Amino acid sequence: MSYYVIYDGNCNLCVTLVQWLETFDRGQRFLYIPMQDEKALGQFQITAQDCERGMILLDADRPERRWQGSAAAEEIGNLLPAGNLFVAAYRALPGLKWSGDRIYEQMRDNRYTLFGKRDRTYHSQYPVCDAENCRMGSRVS
Repeated sequence: MSYYVIYDGNCNLCVTLVQWLETFDRGQRFLYIPMQDEKALGQFQITAQDCERGMILLDADRPERRWQGSAAAEEIGNLLPAGNLFVAAYRALPGLKWSGDRIYEQMRDNRYTLFGKRDRTYHSQYPVCDAENCRMGSRVS
């Protein structure tokens, strides 16, 4: 299964996390779309207003299955090797998920102030769409 990670390509924190995932995953499970790529997002009926609520994770085979914000971060964690153990512990500890959701919202709403804004949008080395085409529903080899 493949997943599409929709991230803010102008946010330093977001780009750092995408680069970490790229290094770790090497395009095997995750492909990426910056929130600034309106053409690619339009193929999934995702608007700029949708992106204001945070990162989005789409199931490539069933794009109607989607997670957003802290739920997307948790699902990415679940998909990483042994990540489900950490996510389960995070969800099980009383109050931690609620606190994590609030922290995510604060970071999302203040990301440029807290982490800085890039001069240019970062485009992943494992994109869903490149200059020639889109790999909707297919894996990168």
